[in-house]
Amino acid sequence: MSDRESLDDQPQKYGNSGSMDASGADFESGQQGQQGEQELATKMLQIQSKRFYLDVKQNKRGRFIKVAEIGADGRRSQIFLALSTASEFRDHLSTFSDYYASLGPPNPENVPDDGKLKSEKMIKDNRRYYLDLKENSRGRFLRVSQTITRGGPRTQIAIPAQGMIEFRDALTDLLEEFGTDDGGFKGELPDGRYMRVDNKNFYFDIGQNNRGIYMRISEVKTNFRTAITVPEKSWAKFRDVFADYCDKMKEGSGSSLSASGSTGGSTDNAKSPGQAAQASSPSGTSQQLPPQQQPNNSSANLDSPLIK
Repeated sequence: MSDRESLDDQPQKYGNSGSMDASGADFESGQQGQQGEQELATKMLQIQSKRFYLDVKQNKRGRFIKVAEIGADGRRSQIFLALSTASEFRDHLSTFSDYYASLGPPNPENVPDDGKLKSEKMIKDNRRYYLDLKENSRGRFLRVSQTITRGGPRTQIAIPAQGMIEFRDALTDLLEEFGTDDGGFKGELPDGRYMRVDNKNFYFDIGQNNRGIYMRISEVKTNFRTAITVPEKSWAKFRDVFADYCDKMKEGSGSSLSASGSTGGSTDNAKSPGQAAQASSPSGTSQQLPPQQQPNNSSANLDSPLIK
């Protein structure tokens, strides 16, 4: 298989490739994440003309495994795995290896249109991993793609099919040394929610890292995206603040309506007694009161013959 196969649809360089969710994920890459990052162990694999580095790292968010692929031309790509996800990936490697061994020699005439021979998916909090055993004119390989919910960066590596067992064994050695427990919340996290307001889309996603559970609120427009992360311990306070503002806005709207109603009523009451008499006339025509029945302006409501 060509070393360039893993770079299809993967233009990012090693230093620029996307991290996990920098606002609330288990791990980070790039300069910001490296400042407080410690490397605990590393393994290097040479599979055909590719090199793979499996690094166990630790930062303020906990421990994780970074898998970096370096092609013959020096281009690099990488993915990140929580320890529990790495354990699940290790098990899938065994399954894919067994399936690969049962395929026999490549048969170009019997290859699916998309080249996929077998696929699996792994989900970890707000991250998804897609495992595809593929075949093309250059050979068979396992493509591992990592995506983050709601428009995050996409990264991928490709492992030559002949090296899946070796890759699995190296991963097993690291997991036996450092374990597979991520810590944190053990239950099932709520599904994400979506809301559209005018031309804006809002996404609410629940995630987890070793520091706890968080909510990521994303605002997405055509050419604009921003997000905030709220720790679970602050959800109730955020709810109370929003509820307080909602109540205040309701009170303000009610006061405006009352003021508007009072203004309308005073306009009717401001009519002159003569106008009131005309409006009250059964025939609907204008009537002129006799002089002796003309009301005194100072006591119109008391002396008006219409009220008496």
